[in-house]
Parts: sequence; structure tokens; C-alpha cells
Amino acid sequence: MFIGPIFSRELAIAPRRAAHYIYRTAYPLVLFVLMYTAWLRMVGTQNVRNVGDIARFGSMLFWILALLQLALLSFLAAQSAVSGVAQEKDKRTMLLLLMTRLSNHELVLGKLFASLLDVFVMLLAALPVFMLMTLFGGVSVEQVLRVFAVTLATVLAAGSLGSTVALGREKTFQSLAITVLTLVMWLGVWEVIAVLFGDQQIAGLSVETLVTAASPLRAILAAVHPFKGAAAGLLAGENLFVLFATSAAAALNLVGILMLRVWNPGREVHLGQSEETAAGIFSADHDIKELEARQAAGSVTKEVADAARSAHVDARIRNVSHKSREVWDNPVLWREMCTWAYGRKVLFIRLGYLLLFIMAAAAIHSQTVSGAALERNDSGAIIPAAVAPLAPFFLVSLVIVNALAVTSITNERDGGALDLLLVTDLSPKEFIFGKMLGVAYVTKEMILLPLALCVYLWWAGGLSLENLFYLLVGQGVMNFFVIMLGVHCGLTYANSRSAIGVSLGNVFFLFLGVVTLILLMISFSGSFQTQLGPFLTFIVGGFVGLLVTLGIRNPSAAIATASIILPFATFFAVTSFLAGHWSQVFLVSTFAYGFTTAAMLIPALSQFDVAMGRTKGGAEE
Repeated sequence: MFIGPIFSRELAIAPRRAAHYIYRTAYPLVLFVLMYTAWLRMVGTQNVRNVGDIARFGSMLFWILALLQLALLSFLAAQSAVSGVAQEKDKRTMLLLLMTRLSNHELVLGKLFASLLDVFVMLLAALPVFMLMTLFGGVSVEQVLRVFAVTLATVLAAGSLGSTVALGREKTFQSLAITVLTLVMWLGVWEVIAVLFGDQQIAGLSVETLVTAASPLRAILAAVHPFKGAAAGLLAGENLFVLFATSAAAALNLVGILMLRVWNPGREVHLGQSEETAAGIFSADHDIKELEARQAAGSVTKEVADAARSAHVDARIRNVSHKSREVWDNPVLWREMCTWAYGRKVLFIRLGYLLLFIMAAAAIHSQTVSGAALERNDSGAIIPAAVAPLAPFFLVSLVIVNALAVTSITNERDGGALDLLLVTDLSPKEFIFGKMLGVAYVTKEMILLPLALCVYLWWAGGLSLENLFYLLVGQGVMNFFVIMLGVHCGLTYANSRSAIGVSLGNVFFLFLGVVTLILLMISFSGSFQTQLGPFLTFIVGGFVGLLVTLGIRNPSAAIATASIILPFATFFAVTSFLAGHWSQVFLVSTFAYGFTTAAMLIPALSQFDVAMGRTKGGAEE
């Protein structure tokens, strides 16, 4: 097979894992539950008089689920591809793969498609559910196929991006952060172009068509539309996007194949290390007596012998020109704040994030100048216009903070440093709070810049002082929550890939769940605060998901309680937000996420020694 034995092995062992069956069963089940929830939502609030009403329901539901599937599977593809390669590097098994007879393309493509296998299975399993929506009317089979073609192309591009970035970076956090920033900027740049130059033409094609051909969001919206694709034919934007995305995926994989053995193993040379000595024959620890014997025999010149003697370990003299750095009482926090614990490439991540911040700030500034930021109050729109740039920016910030939190633990475990820390006299409080405060310090830009945007929006008149207070405090609670979530998953899951997937997945799914709730409520309008029944299955599913991911490996009554509270609190917060009750949104959200954070923090402190296998006596010794 062209892809190679890595993918062949994954095909052989995937059916032996329970997760493989869970993915392909749970995903279509969730889609069906959403479909059933939307139906109950519509028939409970509206009168269905004719087939036209049912057709409009099918068309709206198809639009919502197509967007949901694109966001979900693209995220899973990027995260799986990054963690699949990063795990090999963290465990030092990438070197073993490079020493085998595997060719470059077999290794790169094999790891990519092995990581995306479950995503492909989920996409294929969802096809019957989408085909069911054609029975409502308003949706054709051609629309479904166009949507799946766009989604598949996006999955390939996102997975290829994550795989290539992970091959070129040494640190897992760097790979995750760069991939997330690149994907968001991929969407953001084309949206800016569409807003500024949407009515112009280039080479006979409108800028809108070109943007659709390059943006997955625009492409999926065009694919959902029943007439755009048929009118434009082969030059339809979604068809051009499939070509563009597959070409981008091929180019990224080609770069990974060509640069595989240049990037790996890492070429970092630590301070005090050097390349082979000028002698070329003798190592630094070579026996001096043998050297003298060979010099006396004339087989080694005097210059070579002197160079070898100077490189010998006994000839080295260490000159200390400065005092040793003083380590704080909490050495974990000192390492996080005073060293490059996550590599110097973090600077590039900060620069990329700063660019994203500038784009979001420019969008908010243009809205405040034009008055669009107050659109919710003026025109009765349910979602404020300022949320469009703020919401994805907040999500990116939370994802990056959470990625650093979970990788701060998994890197220690994979590198064997966690076992060394466990034999020291570090207390659980020093370790946990050292990691949490260190993560907050390293990601200070991701924490402070979103708050700065909120302050600017208030200064420009887009927010009241009360709502500014709610946003600032709520954002602080959410940052504390995602940091604790990352630390909790890193300590709970021994497998780094599972820890990263569960941690990032919870952050993304909570955000996606809120967006889905809002879309369902505003699409099938009615009384927001009397719809607990239709969404009860949705809420119960969220409870089961949180309980399994957060508490199955470390059972806790507090985590079980938090898993019950959080879905109900999220539903209540969404309905209160749509009804305009801001204080209720703030109080319920702060309490729910604050309690969940405490539910993860207290067991991490009180049961740290037991969970990590360190006895109290061993720690004292």
C-alpha cells in the first residue's frame, strides 16, 4: 500500500479498540438527538400547517448541522494529527521510526491517515443521518454530497497542517498553538477580504467567489445553499474550495516529506556541548596512555595529540564568572517563569496571537465607529454584532491556555521528569499551584488582551459598566477553569494523546454546545425559558460526557455533582442571555464553572500522592 505499514497497522488494530466503536456510534447518535430536539422545539412553539413548514425546518436544521459538523471534525482532525506526531516525539519513538526502512512518505502519510482514521469513520457514519434530512424536504441529495465534499477537504487540510507543524516543532504546546492560530487566521483573513473587497472582480471572477474558494466557512455556506452550486456549475465556490483544500493538503504533506529528516531529530545543541573535536580520532574521554603510545609510534601527530589532550575531561577547567541563580521556595513556579521551559519558539506564538488580536481589535473598532456594535439594542438582533470578532478570539485564547496547561504535565510525564519530581520533598500544593501560576504567566497575553478588548468596547460605548464587570470577572473564571482542566487531565490520563484530546475536547465542546443551543433556539423561535423538555436529552448527554471524561478515572462526588450542574447551568445561562437577563447569566455561569474548578482542584491537592503513586512516607524520606 502506498500509504505504508503505519496506516495498515492502524487499520488492523482500530477495530480492537472500544473507542473506535464509540466514535462511530456516539457521533451519529448526537446528530440524531439534535435533530429530535430541534423537532420538539419547533412543534412545541409553532404550528406546523403544511409541508412548506416542514421543508423550512429541514433546510434550517441542515444548515445548523452542516456548520456544526465542519467545526467539530476540523478541530478533531487538527488535534489528532498534532497529538499523533507529538506523542512520538515526546516519547522519543520518532527516532526509532527514522531508523527503520520506512520511507519519508510512508512515515508522514502513514501517521497522518492513521490519526484521521476515526475522523473519517465519524464522517462516514454521519452520512445516513444527513440523508434522513432530505425526507423533510428543502434539502437535496446534491446538497448533502456538496457539504460532505467540503467537510472532507477541510478535514484533510486541517489534519495536514497539524501533522506538518508537529513534524517541524519539538514542543507539543508549540504545535498545538501554531495550528490553532493558523486555522483561525485562515478563516479571519478571508472574512476581512470579503468585507473590504467583496464587490470587486479579479480575472473575471468575483472576490466573493475567490473567498468562497479559499474559506471553509464560506464554502460550507455556499454548499448548503440550494441554488448557488447549480447556477455556477463546475466554477461554483464550493467546488473550487475542494480543489484548493486538497491542493493545500498535498503541498503541506510534500513539505513534511521533504523536510522530515531535516527537522527530526532536533538540531538543538545545548550549552557546553560541541561537535566532534578537531582531533577527529579521539573522543574527549579517550585513554591518554593509548594516545601517548600512538604518538610515540608516529601514527599520530603532535598537533592532533595536543588537541585530544585539551579536550580530555581531566583538562577541562570551569570558570565561574557569575553567581548561580537563586531558586525560589517553589522551584516549579521558578522554572515556569524564569526559564524557557516551553522553548524559545513561544515568542513566535505570541507574535501570531498579537496579529490575531490586531485583527479582532480592528474589527471591533470599525463596528464601534459605524455604530454596528449597538445593533442588538437598535434593531432587536439577538446576538450583538461585536460578538462576531470577540467570540472566536476568546475561544482561541482559552484553547491556547488550556493546551499549555495540559502539555505542562504531559511533557513532564513523557520526559521522565515527573518521576523525579515525585521523589523530591515538593508538596502537592507547590506542584499544582506552581504549574497553574506558571501557565498563567507564560500565557499572560492570552489572558490580558481579551480583557483589554472588553475595556475598549466599554470605553467606546458598546458595553455598560455592569456588563464590563460581568465580562472581566467571567473571563477570569473561565481562564482559571481551563487551566485547572488541563492540569486535571494531565494528571488523570497517563497517555499524553488522551490527556490532550480530553482537555481540549472539553473546552471546544462546551463552546460548541453553547453555540448550538443558541442557534437552535433562535432558528426555531419561541419562549426561551420554557423549553427545558426538548433540550433535556441534550443536557443529559452533556452530563454523561463530562462525567466520563473528567471523573471516570478518578471518581469524585464533587466532580459528579459538577457534571450534573454544568449542563443545566449552561442551558439556563443561554436562555437568560437570549432573554436579556445579564445578571443571571453572570451569576449562574460564575457559580457553575467556579464550582467545577474547585471540584477538580481539591482532589488534585488532597489525593495527589495517591493518584501519582507516591506514599506519604516516601515523600517525607
